[in-house]
Amino acid sequence: MSDSSHSNGHPSPPSPQPRTVAGLQRRLAEFAAARDWGQYHTPKNLAAALSVEAGELVEIFQWLTPEQSARVMADTESAARVEDEVADVLAYLLQFCEVLGVDALAALEAKIERNEKRFPTPGTGHSME
Repeated sequence: MSDSSHSNGHPSPPSPQPRTVAGLQRRLAEFAAARDWGQYHTPKNLAAALSVEAGELVEIFQWLTPEQSARVMADTESAARVEDEVADVLAYLLQFCEVLGVDALAALEAKIERNEKRFPTPGTGHSME
């Protein structure tokens, strides 16, 4: 029996590829292309869809107290809703970045660096202004 077979003689499933932003973007693009949705994936439409999905995430928390919102993942049903909306927001953001050629991780890194300069750690004599 080879290393690629289970003890029952059936081939082992391929080992999963590591998740990467580029890999997820490629998968989303292939999904959209297979359904001929690319024609609708303009920057304007993707930005609008991103906003709608972010609003649906906010809706989950809309009337919760701070304490209730901190426990939202403890409930299986609400946790699943949160995860679905997070996935939708991320999917539209990644598609938006793909269409415009934005490197999301580089953009985030640059923003963090700007914020570190803009908002120094407490005790350095700088305010948040």
